[in-house]
Amino acid sequence: MAKTKENIEISKKILRITGSTNAKLKLIGEGDRILLGLSGGKDSILLATLLARLKQYAPFDFEFKALTVDYGRGGEYEYIFEYCEKLGIPYELYRTDIYKILEENKREGTIYCSFCSRMRRGALYSKALEGGFNKIALAHHLDDAAESFMMNLSYNGALRSMPPIYKAENGLYVIRPLIFVRERQIIDFIAKNNIYIAPDCNCPIMWQGDDKRPYARAKTKQMLQEIESLNPDFFTSLKVALGNVHLKSLFDERYLDK
Repeated sequence: MAKTKENIEISKKILRITGSTNAKLKLIGEGDRILLGLSGGKDSILLATLLARLKQYAPFDFEFKALTVDYGRGGEYEYIFEYCEKLGIPYELYRTDIYKILEENKREGTIYCSFCSRMRRGALYSKALEGGFNKIALAHHLDDAAESFMMNLSYNGALRSMPPIYKAENGLYVIRPLIFVRERQIIDFIAKNNIYIAPDCNCPIMWQGDDKRPYARAKTKQMLQEIESLNPDFFTSLKVALGNVHLKSLFDERYLDK
């Protein structure tokens, strides 16, 4: 196990995966100023810890700051302040009116996850541009990418997932340093270090009735678990497949020989 400040241990496997990801894709480099979206959940807590360790030991210099977007209904944030202080991570809690806007614009029978996601990302973009950052770091992992791919395939008729890095229209780069890490490895990191995570999700959808919550992702997660139980190498194969696209073998007319 490799240790960062305050004896937080990160497994050698996670360090190897994220290290090779950064070396290959150059997500973080000399002079970068990175704003980390820190929800306080297990994924972003691991990413914050990794960035703090990278800041200590990387052969290049970069800056990063953690930001939590508050939706406007309050929440449990003290443990995030304490964790960031313990690891020496610059941290800001950003108060917004996202929940109020959602309530004012919601439509009967609709799920507003995508609307909320756009506003949350917009808040991150605004703070990043305001603070002179050039990159935003998000804590999506391989299970998230797999779920996104299968949901797009099953419900949206698109072959689409989560790229490790992309450039937004406003010029900011969005990076996902954990994109090849499995969710179970993150759960193990939290458990082994006995890190407190708030029991209630701060996502606004959790404040709605059961009939308003999206079940497509939960069903997709269950489906992927069933597939992996039949084929233990499924996630490894999917990871390779997402980087091995044969466009001319599909139906998109833009890539057909005509």
